[in-house]
Amino acid sequence: MNELISKRWSPRAFSADATVSDDELRTVLEAGRWAPSHGNSQPARFIAGHRGTETFDAIFETLTRGNRTWAFRASVLLIGCVLTTDHRGDIPNVEFGLGLAMENMALQAVDSGLIAHMMGGFDKEAAHKTFSMPADVRPLVAMALGRQGDLSALPEDLQAREQRERKRLPLSETVFTGTWGKSQFS
Repeated sequence: MNELISKRWSPRAFSADATVSDDELRTVLEAGRWAPSHGNSQPARFIAGHRGTETFDAIFETLTRGNRTWAFRASVLLIGCVLTTDHRGDIPNVEFGLGLAMENMALQAVDSGLIAHMMGGFDKEAAHKTFSMPADVRPLVAMALGRQGDLSALPEDLQAREQRERKRLPLSETVFTGTWGKSQFS
């Protein structure tokens, strides 16, 4: 397995002094642009703002209270959206396209020496309204992007979460053959 995959995680300890350059952000977003999508529909769209900008602040205001405790230190905040229609009509599997784009971006962040944390905890309706999104655009996920910071800057409960062992279900519990529940891998 590629080491980028095993190195990727979702830290919350961002450096409040670090920056992400426009070129670094462009590279991360290019990785998202090259993600597969249903019928090459490319439904992923993004709102992005560097810390200190009105866009960053507006994205931050949509985040849940828990995410606000740490996300203010990120260098960039993004909202990943899906375009739900194109010239052919409704685009199928838009979530699939955005999910792949976000993962490409997270892996590119790792490769670039950055950290990324995706969040479902934000007010999607507020984001839609704040950024005057068209009716056929749906915001689905937020992302904090930046550089690793000092763990001690986080509240104690989040420090503990950052340090706990990463666990994944074994393939024996997630891959089946023949019938549901019959493991492909013992």
